[in-house]
Amino acid sequence: MAQATEPPSGTRDFLAAEVRRREHAFASVRAAFERYGFDPLQTPAFERLDVLTGKYGDEGDKLIFKILRRGEHEASGEADLALRYDLTVPLARVVATHGNQLPMPYKRYALGSVWRADRPGRGRFREFTQCDLDTVGSSSPLADAETLLAIDDGLIALGVPEFRFGLNSRQALFGLLDAYRIPEQLSGRVLITLDKLDKLSPDAVIAELVERSLAEDTSAALVADLTSDDPDRVRKQLDATDRGRAGLAEVDRLLGLTATVTAGRVVFTPRMVRGLDYYTGPIFEVSAPGFAGSIASGGRYDGLVAALGGPDLPACGGSIGIERILSSQEDVGEDPPGLDVAVTVLAQESEPTLIELASRLRADGLRVGLYLGSSGKIAKQLKWANDQGARYALLLGPREYAEGVITVRDMRSGDQRQIGLAEAAAHLAEQMRAR
Repeated sequence: MAQATEPPSGTRDFLAAEVRRREHAFASVRAAFERYGFDPLQTPAFERLDVLTGKYGDEGDKLIFKILRRGEHEASGEADLALRYDLTVPLARVVATHGNQLPMPYKRYALGSVWRADRPGRGRFREFTQCDLDTVGSSSPLADAETLLAIDDGLIALGVPEFRFGLNSRQALFGLLDAYRIPEQLSGRVLITLDKLDKLSPDAVIAELVERSLAEDTSAALVADLTSDDPDRVRKQLDATDRGRAGLAEVDRLLGLTATVTAGRVVFTPRMVRGLDYYTGPIFEVSAPGFAGSIASGGRYDGLVAALGGPDLPACGGSIGIERILSSQEDVGEDPPGLDVAVTVLAQESEPTLIELASRLRADGLRVGLYLGSSGKIAKQLKWANDQGARYALLLGPREYAEGVITVRDMRSGDQRQIGLAEAAAHLAEQMRAR
């Protein structure tokens, strides 16, 4: 039976053109984040299991990729490490570990792979890249505003059309539950169900709330308010409780801080929950036509650093779902770059000279390929140069080598000219700069 050669389900191989497209996208996001003064951070691909568990809610914890104990402990079947689930919890661990070495507030961004033991689907992978930015050590609403604005710039740089931020507050959500006199012991399960309003019908959400022990009339009234086209219905409910008023104040402050820059792309969205347990204040998700689910999200998570043994520092941040964006743009992008110069190898005695010439061209910044095949036939080598998208090909046969000249072939026009070997590198560099 032949061995399977496909990558594991939920993972992918990226060939040259796709790698270049992805790197271009990553560079665009990095540039946007750098403009806001965020610094880069890299953390290990795996963390201690106890660092990750309990930070993502019951559903999230089930998706952690665990790593079994190794060596003499392997037979135990127990796990002590796990692949990182996101880039936020590792950040909190870094602050808890290196806090004295970091500037405060600490503004960092990170682009890296994360892993989820999830069911793969279109735009949903088990290994994927996250683009995160976070501010630790500031409780100012300006930090939340900068998070929104930097992600806004990043999405513009990625060419995402007509996207919109849905903005809410955990304070507002709990204030809404207070308004409906929902017991604290039910609040977590109720919010998990309300988070499904974008996926399930209102009747299905009401039925699930009832299954979670919420009274049917309360469930119906709550869902009716959250699905109403009139945002004032929810505002009136929130204005009746302390936590509701506090949450509304957070939302309105952020709307005011970002309105002129984002041109109305940030909108109060009372039904938006965000499922992660560590959020404590403003939260947001970004949607856009043609995308299933959110393409960016985040919020404030005061207390997470302290939960990991570090100082009690406020924090906020967000993440761009770049994999969903790239998946929707598979047919978008420039043609892959070809070689500037393809160096054919027509005689063994000329090989040291050709290697030296190729090195000089590379030192001038040109992309140069040296023919590595076994055939000495010029037709086959010119086909190779054409397949590589080369702008120029160099031909150095025995006669040219003896005379100290080399033939430069323009692969587009077919024109050829001979120049001295000593002048070849400077000539080609000048030709490429002129183009």
